Amino acid sequence: MDAEGPQSLCGLCLAQVCLSLNSLCSRRADGSMSLVRAPLFPQELADQLLDKMATTGILTDTSVGIFRNCEALRLRRASMRRCPISAGAFRLALCAHRLQELDASWACGGLTGADVLSGLASSAGCRLSLQRLCLNGLRLDWESLGDDGRGVGFSSLRGLRTLHVANTDLTDSVLEDICALPQLETLDVSCSAVTRLTALLKCRDTLRSLIAHRLQQLDTSPGSVLPVLSQLHALRHLDLSDDHFAAGNGDGREGAETVRQLLEGGPRVLPSLASLDVSGQRGVTEAGVRAFVGSRSGLVFLGLLATGVSACDVLPSQKQLKVTGEANENQVCEALRRYRERECFTREALVRLYSLTTDSDKPRPDILKLVLAAMQSHPASLHIHLVATATVYNLTTRDLAEALPLRLLSATVTQLLHAMKTFPSHQQVQRNCLLALCSDYILQDIPFDKYLAATLVINWLSDHEEPALQRMAVAVISILVAKLSTEETAQLSKDIFIMKQLIAIVQQKAMVGVTDTTLKFALSALWNLTDEVPAAACNFIQCQGLELYEEVLESYYSDPSIQQKVLGLLNNIAEVEELQAELMEEDLLEHVLGLLQDSHLEVGVRYFAGGILAHVASRPEAWSLEEELHSTIAEQLHGSIMTWTRPEGEMVSYRSFRPFFPLLQTRQPSGVQLWALWAVHLVCSQNKSCTITQMCFGSRSCRFPSPPAPHYGGMLEKEGVTELLKALHAHPGSHGDVKALSDRILQMVERHQGPS
Repeated sequence: MDAEGPQSLCGLCLAQVCLSLNSLCSRRADGSMSLVRAPLFPQELADQLLDKMATTGILTDTSVGIFRNCEALRLRRASMRRCPISAGAFRLALCAHRLQELDASWACGGLTGADVLSGLASSAGCRLSLQRLCLNGLRLDWESLGDDGRGVGFSSLRGLRTLHVANTDLTDSVLEDICALPQLETLDVSCSAVTRLTALLKCRDTLRSLIAHRLQQLDTSPGSVLPVLSQLHALRHLDLSDDHFAAGNGDGREGAETVRQLLEGGPRVLPSLASLDVSGQRGVTEAGVRAFVGSRSGLVFLGLLATGVSACDVLPSQKQLKVTGEANENQVCEALRRYRERECFTREALVRLYSLTTDSDKPRPDILKLVLAAMQSHPASLHIHLVATATVYNLTTRDLAEALPLRLLSATVTQLLHAMKTFPSHQQVQRNCLLALCSDYILQDIPFDKYLAATLVINWLSDHEEPALQRMAVAVISILVAKLSTEETAQLSKDIFIMKQLIAIVQQKAMVGVTDTTLKFALSALWNLTDEVPAAACNFIQCQGLELYEEVLESYYSDPSIQQKVLGLLNNIAEVEELQAELMEEDLLEHVLGLLQDSHLEVGVRYFAGGILAHVASRPEAWSLEEELHSTIAEQLHGSIMTWTRPEGEMVSYRSFRPFFPLLQTRQPSGVQLWALWAVHLVCSQNKSCTITQMCFGSRSCRFPSPPAPHYGGMLEKEGVTELLKALHAHPGSHGDVKALSDRILQMVERHQGPS
């Protein structure tokens, strides 16, 4: 399914089967899986299930066992590319099917080409039905085919038309066996140890496509190569490309002369040829390109990447001709499409693409898909990811991301996280990824593993103090932490190192009295980390965060945005009964009380100050200071709250109302009850979504992006808050203000439970 559109229903169902495979299967004695109920799958669906299992990384010796049932799951086109499948599991699960195609490229379970061949040859059906076989990246282990009387080879697969054995230990003798195939049409022997091509003469009448990229041991002299090629009468596509930047390639003079003669030889050499790739070859000249193009009216493709002649003046006039090169965007994109598996050419194309997209001002999902495919095809290549991550930033910066398909952007972000995880010490890769991630839209609206992202960015932050990058990293962390579940936040908070990192940033800024976005983001991150996570609040205290926050509260008395974030975290501590004793400092509570009483301050500051006081005053049995202060707090809470007006924008959000339960008991002072009621009424009546600007820059704050107001009505019911409100409303000892506000909230809940 195209990454630009939504997943098909079939794709979604297959994904669910993969997720539920353990519960759908029983285990055989050897540990392999077998479907408990195996309905007859449509044949194409069986192929798609195998492919889905392979691409999602769950195809193993154990799971591939479901395909032993070749009556219910009938495979024709099987892919186990890059999967850890052993020879035994392959033979048992796949060789009983009448396969038409098999892709075992880069299989990593010890499987060899010999294992594949002997398994396929053991099946009479496969010997005749198999038409396409891909063994790229495998060790052929050809000699073992002669052991144990298994005298089989490629030539035993009589129906084979297409064979890919690139990046293998292919030798001249194996090539002899391959070329004995009676119907062979397409052959890829790239990056192998072949030294001569004379074996190809056996299939001169059938071979239509020959891919011979970077044959380093091949005798490339004109007298050796051209006489063979000129006799391949059916050949329509020829790939003689090379990587002339690679070490050990020699001076390439003989190969260059062969290519020159091929280009300038006219149609008498390979008269049926419609596609030629000489990318990376030395000695390609514009004169040669003109001669070749001019003599072949049916030419549809010409590979000229890394030759220096892709801007040849004859090319633009050939409308039907596709070209790989660096001269323009079309050539570069064509290179990325055709050379996805070739790191050398992919790198060349990406370098050029980066420069072409530097000033991009239009969304280009088509190009982003090509960049993503390059990264996925070369997951361990630093060179690829260095350029690709920078190009991703070019294609997603400013408002471009919002116009890109969500699934495409989600996959791209996932690949950025892979790059951060794979290359933790490469500063530029990390910087590129961080720049791309630092997007309000990506962080808030795109689905990806936010826990992993937060962990990676925090780890990166520990080794870097460059102000601009530090600001971005802290901003990303702040927003990501706000998107985590309570369980994920708790898991993240177990690492006290994270807390120390963020506290150190706050201390660094506070020491010099700086008020910048880095400080605000760090404060927001700490606030979110401690939200309903007692262990995180405890870690904060252990890291001397409380003492630091007391200083910040006093030194930033004129900055409401800083005060709200500081008071918000202190609220999180106050919600934890075991930690309330840490707040029993007379100077601290009197300062907070002063904020509550100051009518000149924003409601947000007074609200969070009131929350701290309400929580510590709710447990008189744990109160360790003067009783007069306790009484004053209770009185001032009631009086102050009654003067508050609801702010226009959103001020706060809550994951749950559980921290309010102790405050809503009928035994509590009216001021304590009122604060909790005012908070509930506030979030139930606000409708605006919290933006990053509000959370981290503006005068109002929230602990995490809020659900819509109607959601809170359901939360009140589910968590039992409505029963507490009814009890308060009915209790004869409840203050009139408490009863009135309780009633208003209950009415709101009733409205939310109406027609909607």
